[in-house]
Amino acid sequence: MEKLIITVTVDSSASYPGYKNMPPIDDTKTVAEEYIRAVNAGASLVHHHGVHYLEDKIQPDGRKLSKINFEGWKDLTDRIRAKVDAIIQYGIASARVEEKIKLMEQGPEMMSFCFNAHDEYFRPDPAYPPNELYAIHPRSELEQFTKACLQYNVKPDCESFHTGAIWNFNYIRKQGLIKDPAWITMFLGWPGGAWTPPDVPSLVNFAQHVPEGVNWTLSVMDPATQWLLMPVAIALGGHVRVGWEDNPYMPDGSLSKTNAEQVEVAVKMAKVAGREVATAAEARKIMGLDPRPALVPMH
Repeated sequence: MEKLIITVTVDSSASYPGYKNMPPIDDTKTVAEEYIRAVNAGASLVHHHGVHYLEDKIQPDGRKLSKINFEGWKDLTDRIRAKVDAIIQYGIASARVEEKIKLMEQGPEMMSFCFNAHDEYFRPDPAYPPNELYAIHPRSELEQFTKACLQYNVKPDCESFHTGAIWNFNYIRKQGLIKDPAWITMFLGWPGGAWTPPDVPSLVNFAQHVPEGVNWTLSVMDPATQWLLMPVAIALGGHVRVGWEDNPYMPDGSLSKTNAEQVEVAVKMAKVAGREVATAAEARKIMGLDPRPALVPMH
């Protein structure tokens, strides 16, 4: 079985508003330090959101998504690359495709995009108002996004909240718009209209519908089940994603102090399963990415 790729995602500002350990999203120095600690603990893929702002209402185009601060994205990326070797995956699949394409000019190795309609509802703490996201991503938009990925040599992270996204993935892949080995992130337990139950039958069903030869990783937004499902994904040959965006809690129910603590749990799970953890260089080979320099000093 190939080595395990651990993704870390720090930004809980939308998913767990009010989480006390999350620094302000525009404090790129402190956010970068969280990512650097997590990579040093064993993560090889960084899924970050740069600096962004959630829209406060549905816009004239019928969408309620996130707006991008481009300088903030570059600054956070530069700070991470200056200290550690990690695959940089630009997140915020909820951003509009035009802004996503503009972000590709910054040279991320990967970029996430939702292959089903966005319908998310975040309110883990009733003391805070809900954060909600809405958008349809028609297949013409998926084509536009993946064509740009080919142009900029960016590997798509095909976000899949239910198996309809796998259908869309196959549709786009058959057109030659996604290079193999492709990458899919499965999302279980994410609240809203795109919700898929965070349980073993859902995970197994999802995994069975991923085409042969396609890499997949698991994200679970449900503190009660995340740490129960991660070992199953590892045993099935998938990869795992941890971090405050998905779940700030440790297996014992306590709040994690750093994202690195969660990465350490995933590393221990892999060790128990007899599966080695991939370095960034090894993960690039598994994912078919170009070799990258270990350090890119900031100017």
